[in-house]
Amino acid sequence: MIIGIDIGSTTTKAVSIENGKLTRKVKIRASDAVTAATGAFGKIILDNEIKIGVIEGIKITGVGASKIKSDIFGIPTSKVNEIQAIGIGGIFLSGMNNIIITNIGTGTAIIEANEQGISHFGGSGVGGGTILGLAKKLLPTTEFSGIMALAETGRLNQVDLLLEDIMDTDISFLNKKATAANFGKMLDTADSGDVALAILNIVYQVIGMLSVFAARARNINRVIVTGNGSNNLIGQSILAAITDIYGIEFIYPDDAEYTTAVGAGLSVK
Repeated sequence: MIIGIDIGSTTTKAVSIENGKLTRKVKIRASDAVTAATGAFGKIILDNEIKIGVIEGIKITGVGASKIKSDIFGIPTSKVNEIQAIGIGGIFLSGMNNIIITNIGTGTAIIEANEQGISHFGGSGVGGGTILGLAKKLLPTTEFSGIMALAETGRLNQVDLLLEDIMDTDISFLNKKATAANFGKMLDTADSGDVALAILNIVYQVIGMLSVFAARARNINRVIVTGNGSNNLIGQSILAAITDIYGIEFIYPDDAEYTTAVGAGLSVK
């Protein structure tokens, strides 16, 4: 058994890999890398009554991996490049190759994976951290569940400038409901729900368009979405609207938020 651990800036995930299969998964929240790594490891073995003796090794990745300087609890511990981990995990969970993987975490990384290997296509600082940071100044809550609850009541036309606000007809391949300028209207009647939805909209539209550009650059018509931001239902609906316009399909594999930890565990390094 191999334990793969993805030490993120806010959330850390651990998975167990046995005979090339994902068998268990856990996640915890901790800001300190050592606390996060040992906590996630402890949770996965205690919750599942795993005996330490059956664990062959621990493979760590993520922004906090560099803080781990020695083996965890005496078990051989190695570091895996995060880009490689995302690529390996994305291929494994999607069952596809020759893909673009958009990994949405605190920021967003876009990975290219094909027969030639795995490489970092690019990315953006726009991601989950953007949502929380803007919420801190613009909304009455910074809890993600609270932001989502507010957004479910939101009306984009109170905050975003739409094409119908400035034109009487469609333009090019865009219809009148398309966004002309994020936060470009901001009516006095806009409430917290409207702002919450507009925050999600700007973040997922940026991520979606960067993904479209990456896919088109490689003549690919699908993008695998992974990371914490992959299971956001409002975000998925925003990406679906982008699919309708540009024809690039966004695919959400099972256990997508654990992609990086899975890739670390499967790495042969």
